[in-house]
Amino acid sequence: MTERFIQYISNERRYSPNTIVAYTSDLQSFDTFLQAEFEVEDISHATSEMVRTWVVKLMDEKISARSVNRKVSSLRSFYKFLLKKGLIDKNPTAIIRTLKTPKRLPTYIEQSQINEYLSAGQKANDFQNIRDRLIIDLLYSSGLRRSELTDLKSTSIDFAMGRMKVLGKRNKERFIPLSERMAVSIKNYLDLKEKTFEQHNPFLIVTNKGNKSYPKFILRIVNKELTGVTSTRKSPHVLRHTFATHMLNNGADLNVIKELLGHSNLSSTQVYTHNSIEELKSIYSKAHPRAKLKKGG
Repeated sequence: MTERFIQYISNERRYSPNTIVAYTSDLQSFDTFLQAEFEVEDISHATSEMVRTWVVKLMDEKISARSVNRKVSSLRSFYKFLLKKGLIDKNPTAIIRTLKTPKRLPTYIEQSQINEYLSAGQKANDFQNIRDRLIIDLLYSSGLRRSELTDLKSTSIDFAMGRMKVLGKRNKERFIPLSERMAVSIKNYLDLKEKTFEQHNPFLIVTNKGNKSYPKFILRIVNKELTGVTSTRKSPHVLRHTFATHMLNNGADLNVIKELLGHSNLSSTQVYTHNSIEELKSIYSKAHPRAKLKKGG
């Protein structure tokens, strides 16, 4: 049954590879728990009490509420699938409540810090340095997900139209504007890529050996390039948050940011408004003469 479900979310729902891995892991974990704790060999025979016991066990293991909720969400989707197919009569996760989680604002890099990095002169004009800098520039200038960057092909860049075609979650296509500055940077990189490697690789970002890049490779480069630039967490997703936060702080419409990020609904994008409000508070407290009380009243 789990195999049928995984095929369903892979082929019909077109979930991302990372999501599929997470769902598979969660289902295997719960299946192992059922066998060990209740001697239940068939995951479809699980009851609400068994699911609740699993949740308690995860909390006892100090698993965060956010992670527990994600695992329960995997089970909920799985049992909804079984219910829809007529393989079970009752969804054991139906009465399981979501755990309360603390609100966590997206981490982002200050605009002055990222501007200083991108405005600084190139360390060297060899392929590796130019590629590494382009990775940071692309992630920050377009808000790409890490997987979207690794899957981006050279042919996805439309220089004539000034845009690039991105394949997002569930194979949903979207177009992101390409500035003249970014177009020049990509052209220079492609020229150097062609001179550096004899064999053509269709993917835009390649490794030092000319092979397609991969998630850990991108993460390693982002961490290296941003060390010394910011004290915040360094990752491709932080650059995605930075893109959205800076766009909003500089007056971009929330719906525009939603489309650029490839969000399916506006609620996913609205989290950035909190950062924007904090930025406004900071500017107000520094700029308005009556924002702070003078000492002595």
